[in-house]
Amino acid sequence: METKYYIVTRIDGDYAWLQRTDTDRNEEPVFIARALLPEGIDEGTKLKSEFLQYEIV
Repeated sequence: METKYYIVTRIDGDYAWLQRTDTDRNEEPVFIARALLPEGIDEGTKLKSEFLQYEIV
């Protein structure tokens, strides 16, 4: 699986909007359940995604 980097751009209740930061392409934000993300995230938190798991970087 490919490693991807994101930033949390918005938290909307039990969901978060993630914007990819490691590519020059203008990709649509990803809408993901906060239960799948590490505890303690907030807007502006940087994340790394590998093998469908997220970690704060």
